[in-house]
Amino acid sequence: MNTTQTQTTEELRFQVNGHQIAAKCWGDRNATPVLALHGWLDNAATFNRLAPQLRGVRLIALDLMGHGFSDHRPASMPYYIWDNVMDVLGVADQLGLTRFSLLGHSMGASIATLIAGAFPERVEKLVLIEGIAPLVTEPEDAATQLAAAIKKRIRLQGREAKAYSDFDAAVNARMNGRWPVDAEAATWLVERSIEQRSGGYYWRSDANLILPSVMRMSEPQVESFLTRVTAATLLILGDNGIPQSDRRIALLRNIRTEQLAGGHHLHLEEQAAGLIATLINEFDLV
Repeated sequence: MNTTQTQTTEELRFQVNGHQIAAKCWGDRNATPVLALHGWLDNAATFNRLAPQLRGVRLIALDLMGHGFSDHRPASMPYYIWDNVMDVLGVADQLGLTRFSLLGHSMGASIATLIAGAFPERVEKLVLIEGIAPLVTEPEDAATQLAAAIKKRIRLQGREAKAYSDFDAAVNARMNGRWPVDAEAATWLVERSIEQRSGGYYWRSDANLILPSVMRMSEPQVESFLTRVTAATLLILGDNGIPQSDRRIALLRNIRTEQLAGGHHLHLEEQAAGLIATLINEFDLV
């Protein structure tokens, strides 16, 4: 049964560090604001199914830099996950939020944890869906990581972007990606991620997002963030999602973990989204 409620949405735009960051909002303007962060190559529409079922909050879902309707980073600048921390804080500052709660999926969950570890005084509560902290590279592998990333960047320079013949072809591609979603969810994501130009339909997201990371943190560095998190945390995992580290979970001092039937994008699955909404409503972000 579809439990999604009808709710007014609003588009916002922020100017942060000289760049535009777009956002999609649900909920009453006077309700408690919660910032929502999507996963890699997704966008704010990833919360379309979940957001209308949340009670008492104004969910402000960002298009992270390079995604959705937000600007791309400069062409010469790699996408480092930690750069999103300053972007999110910039949005929070413009909203006048001294303390706030964060909802993140996958990469967005990792960004949320970095913020909560670096600035524990600013984060009230965390809801993490299918993610805890960033991928890592151990110190002994840093040189080969850098070399591989640069070689691929050089190899892909000047390559033409792939065009889709029509909108439905792009939706079909998104439905059958590495982490499949249903037709409705794929349509939501594609609507915010594609543009029509001469020759067909093209992804609006920055092609540089698919390049390997030039540099990553090590596991001890990531753990130093986790040990500083003071926010009460709700971690929601899918039984067919991405396995998470028990050690990382244990380092979060005030955490409740729930596992539901579903895949990596379980918040976009109709049945799981309703269950996730119930858990979040009980967690009380208000």
